[in-house]
Amino acid sequence: MLKKRPLLYRLALLPCVLLLPLSVAWAQTALPAKVSELLQQNEIPSSALSLTVIAADSTTPLLQQQAEQPVNPASTMKLVTTLAALEELGPQFRWKTRFMSEATITREVLKGNLYLKGGGDPNLTWDKFALMLRTLRQQGIRKIQGDLVLDRSYFNPQRLDLDAAPFDEHPDAYYNVIPDALLVHSNLSSVQITSDSKKIQASLLTPLDKVSIETHLHFNQKSCADWEKEWQPPQVTTQPREVLELRLSGGFPKNCQITNHLNLLDRNQYIARLFRQLWQEMGGSWQGQVVDGTTPDSAKLLVERQSDTLAETVRVVNKFSDNMMARSLLLTLGAEQATAGNSLDQGRQRIRDWLHKKQIADSALVVENGSGLSRNERLSSQLLAQVLQAGWRSSWNAEYQSSLPIVALDGTMRRRLKGSAADSRARIKTGTLKDSVAVAGYVRDIRDQTWIVVAIVNHDAASRAKPALDALIDWVAAGRPNL
Repeated sequence: MLKKRPLLYRLALLPCVLLLPLSVAWAQTALPAKVSELLQQNEIPSSALSLTVIAADSTTPLLQQQAEQPVNPASTMKLVTTLAALEELGPQFRWKTRFMSEATITREVLKGNLYLKGGGDPNLTWDKFALMLRTLRQQGIRKIQGDLVLDRSYFNPQRLDLDAAPFDEHPDAYYNVIPDALLVHSNLSSVQITSDSKKIQASLLTPLDKVSIETHLHFNQKSCADWEKEWQPPQVTTQPREVLELRLSGGFPKNCQITNHLNLLDRNQYIARLFRQLWQEMGGSWQGQVVDGTTPDSAKLLVERQSDTLAETVRVVNKFSDNMMARSLLLTLGAEQATAGNSLDQGRQRIRDWLHKKQIADSALVVENGSGLSRNERLSSQLLAQVLQAGWRSSWNAEYQSSLPIVALDGTMRRRLKGSAADSRARIKTGTLKDSVAVAGYVRDIRDQTWIVVAIVNHDAASRAKPALDALIDWVAAGRPNL
């Protein structure tokens, strides 16, 4: 007598498309009609798109295309770096910056060297640095008779910026700043430019000793929104009495006010001029110069400042796509290893080790600096989707998800998809390079199911693919209407 087959076995003999939702049967290969239409309109071949859409708690993708192909992810690479950092270091991890000295304090005079030991803080702004100096001043120190020794030994090598070739034609831009273990205010000089219908004025907002601005800007007919169109990279020259002159040139609109943050000065020179100006404003004096070095074991702690938490830092990294901070996270992962070595290499390996622990294959992964500001970094949409699923299951899920830009509300997604089904229902990290655009994150649909969406376009005209990527997010949020 024949045994009766189980019901599921008998149903399996029928066509699967009639029985199971697509999300648990197999991945679609056809793109949603609107996505295909927008790619075609903008002359982007569908072959340029790498794509994975999968439910956050599923193992079977809903939609895939070239999902295993290694592609340049632009800034969506930060999703890998930030989650690995959260899981390996913990959300309460903090960086420490210290003032230390072997010298004694006699009658308000510190007779000897003052050591500034960097701990990799990616957000040590000049006002936070000023609070450290104020604490130093409150310890009864008014005069410093010795050098300010800068200790960057937390990262190895200590100055990655010295050997780096320019990424693009804007080496003075903030997004191109390369971190070190003692990066104060991201080495930025903030210049405010104000114009009316008759004149253009410029002023330095960062407190730097003996730094002046020479304005050679002329009026143009641009709008204030286009103020950068005729902006020329500023020139830095040394004038008599150690004055540094920033020469501004190019065109500037009428009736406009902007603040430009520029990476212009040598880092040691920047810290020296910032330190001297702030110390003088506090009534102090300094007889010495800035030199590189390491802190002796016998030095005593004078002031310690702890950074914002890693969770707070990750929020800035992903909301605003901060390249320098993301690079700092990779270096910190390496620096916090038990054994000494190259911080960059060890950070890269620690990410791979973390992926292996999560059982995520790393064959498609190439990590250069961890920020996505790279022509060499690679991953697949499948790998990134698996990372996002790991984030969904992580103990630090809340910290991770809250770091992603909310569609139509904040960060790099604040102006996109307003009024769509995805408005305020999706958290999406963006990525943009000259030949790569990407979106990746979590989308909660109208049925309150959470989906992971990863879509990356590598093409010479990749920027024209943004409407299609937005349409994909909207399609998922709207409940995946018929293709």
